[in-house]
Amino acid sequence: MRPDTPAAHATEAERLLRTAAQYPGDREPLHLQAAAHLELAGDRQAATALYDTLLSSSPANPLLIRSLKAANLWEYGHEAEARAIIEGVRSARPTDAAPWQIAAETLEAHDELEAAEQTLTEAATLLVTSAELPHATQSLLMTRHRVRRMLALPHDDWDDQADRLHTAAVPLDELHDPKRLWSLGSEDPAELQAEIARLRSELGTYRTALSRPFPVAVLHWPEPELDELLAAYPELEAEYPTYRAHLTDIEASLRELAQAGTQNLGIVRATVPSYEAFAASESTHPSNADLLPQYATTLAARGKATAWPPVWTDPCWCGRGAAYGECHGGEVQE
Repeated sequence: MRPDTPAAHATEAERLLRTAAQYPGDREPLHLQAAAHLELAGDRQAATALYDTLLSSSPANPLLIRSLKAANLWEYGHEAEARAIIEGVRSARPTDAAPWQIAAETLEAHDELEAAEQTLTEAATLLVTSAELPHATQSLLMTRHRVRRMLALPHDDWDDQADRLHTAAVPLDELHDPKRLWSLGSEDPAELQAEIARLRSELGTYRTALSRPFPVAVLHWPEPELDELLAAYPELEAEYPTYRAHLTDIEASLRELAQAGTQNLGIVRATVPSYEAFAASESTHPSNADLLPQYATTLAARGKATAWPPVWTDPCWCGRGAAYGECHGGEVQE
């Protein structure tokens, strides 16, 4: 059975590590799988330690491992180290697509679209040398197309090549358009309704498939992001009267859900740029408060949720640096 919970992912990681001990010839791929499960279990420090162990033993794919380590580090607050690793990977000019792809997608995931596009373009310059491309390089061109579409850049030759490689029914431009409803170019209500139904079906499928570990996720706006949000969209002040009230509401809401029997709860970190992009993809305005829970669900579906509650002695989810038990975890329950 596929692991669906943090505990199940941790168990699967332990199984893979035992298998690697029995079959040392397969140690590297098994350890990489184990590290991925540790990340899904929320034990990112253990995943980093596993990547470091691999890197200390002359691995076959050191640049791939470094890219994976950078992606993992950025997710738990080590942005500067992650950036340095990504720059090192780029400088090493890998001859296979995977390290480039992971580095670029890490940048993209943190709203560094220009840097992601530069990384993918460097990779294409090095790797796209003929019309016959390995699957991994084709995927890299698809990713580059998506990032450039988000940046509203005009098509170049590699974007055209990505279009030719894409064989699905939905054209690549439409697939990568955050406002696909408006791309129909039609005033026919029947066509618009069909497009709406298709988008809802796709979104429901993706959310169901990808957000299983966190069926219920609550938004956490860091204080600078919340200030920026309310300055741009004062209509949302009713949802977030103060930052302190916002933090209190998060903990209270999650405790209420837990007491009601809801399992696998999570918290997702919100940013204004990604929220605005999500609003555009839903063809609505960011001031629409009804959009907030949908945004939380979508972030969770993208693997951005952190499990709640934290371990009593782990740092609190609010980011203040205190242990959870001494911070929001120590608040008196109603």
